[in-house]
Amino acid sequence: MVVRDLQWNDFRPLVDAYWALYDEVRDDPDLGISLFPKRPTLGEEAEWFAQMFRQVQEGRAVAAVAEEGGIAVGMCGIRPKAPTVEAAHIGVLGISIAKPWRGKRIGRALMVYALERARGRFEIVELCAFATNARAIHLYESLGFRRWGTQPKAGKRDGRYIDDVFMQLELDPGAQPPP
Repeated sequence: MVVRDLQWNDFRPLVDAYWALYDEVRDDPDLGISLFPKRPTLGEEAEWFAQMFRQVQEGRAVAAVAEEGGIAVGMCGIRPKAPTVEAAHIGVLGISIAKPWRGKRIGRALMVYALERARGRFEIVELCAFATNARAIHLYESLGFRRWGTQPKAGKRDGRYIDDVFMQLELDPGAQPPP
């Protein structure tokens, strides 16, 4: 497994992995990821990917990709929280790994790589996790993220409410971003 920066040819494997989550949630309602009510179209995914890729190229975002056998199997991105000057120091982390590759420490490797690349770009990285996703919360805490709040009943799936746990990590503000 190789962890590297996002490349243009990662588009299709990452979209396929994301689309697979829609089937996975039907089989496992406890899956710890929020999805849109309807699976995005290929065009909508292309717009999302192009925006992410552009932000990475411009140095405004970070995207780490796990590659296995030449194919992207997971991604961890850190994007600006908001397009305002006041929030420019905060990045929001999102991570997704294709089902066959989970539980193999790929999430940890992706996050370590992405967080290292985020130093000097962001001072704070925040994320939100389902309270039911103990495995992910444990990973985040092991990397230094601290819980700062919970929103009760933030989500509802299959008639059950799910709380959101908000977490953040303060990065060294004096660090320089990697080349």
